Amino acid sequence: MKDVALLAGVSVPTVSRFLSGSANVRADKRERVAAAIQELDFTPNASARVLVGGKPKVIAAVVGNTSRYGYAETIRGLEEAARADGYVVTFTVIEEADEESLTAGISLVLSQAIAGVAVLKFDPPGVAAIKRIPEWMPVVALSGVRDTAYAQAVIRESVAARHLVEHLLELGHETVHHVRIPPSRREDGRTAGWRRALKDAGREVPEVFEASWDPQSGRDVGNVIAERDDVTAVFCGNDEIAMGVMAGLRDKGLRVPEDVSVVGFDDHPLSSLWHPALTTARQEFADMGRNGWELLKEQIHGAKDHPLVSSTPDVIIRESTAPPRGN
Repeated sequence: MKDVALLAGVSVPTVSRFLSGSANVRADKRERVAAAIQELDFTPNASARVLVGGKPKVIAAVVGNTSRYGYAETIRGLEEAARADGYVVTFTVIEEADEESLTAGISLVLSQAIAGVAVLKFDPPGVAAIKRIPEWMPVVALSGVRDTAYAQAVIRESVAARHLVEHLLELGHETVHHVRIPPSRREDGRTAGWRRALKDAGREVPEVFEASWDPQSGRDVGNVIAERDDVTAVFCGNDEIAMGVMAGLRDKGLRVPEDVSVVGFDDHPLSSLWHPALTTARQEFADMGRNGWELLKEQIHGAKDHPLVSSTPDVIIRESTAPPRGN
């Protein structure tokens, strides 16, 4: 830590505050400390010391968010399973994939006396963060593109997305429009499954509507869709966005499913209570978290292979889909 402070031209307490995530560090100093840590390849010593001489009962989870449904359920499954085996789970949130955020976040993780790390690869920060974990640290990836460098638990989103699109095509819709949530890479499994299903059926692949994580963005898209007469079926990236789209259509006097069929993804607890009840794909996020813990526990106990555990969501047909008008 002294070397980092010397190179960055700051005090050791300033480096310590940076590593702890304290906001009480000026922006220019934060940039210098982050650059020094990267240049020196500095790793706080607590985890390394424990791995050499102790048996920690703490694991670190690196997440991009803690409140969204998929994140929260995955965290719940991971924590419950680890706690049942006598481990404590700490959480470090990395919201951005920039150099400073990654350096500060991973430094904070490795400053703890931990037995291993679970990384939620739900978003670009998660994808980038797992590459910063040292090779000597047991690690598991939750979700994301398969990477044989790590043990990994995933949900096969593309398969469920394909089944949802096929359901809409079977009802008689000529094509299916897609409202995409922010991807963790160029194209996530949900969008890939939608695109593949349409191509395999020889149908037009329409331009994607973009939404944020905010359900209000879905409502805004619903307002836009309502002004078009070529949209009869919509596949949304998650249930909250689907609920927003349905609200936007209702704003303009359109009915679901009589005028436009809408499907979501995840099976959010509110999806069956929404009106009309939402057709969706049920993702067992908590099970993925539990599977991730079992894989990480094997790594902690010395396993050298990096297995993949996967599951496929069930499609849940409810009241938000119907044949198009006039069919």
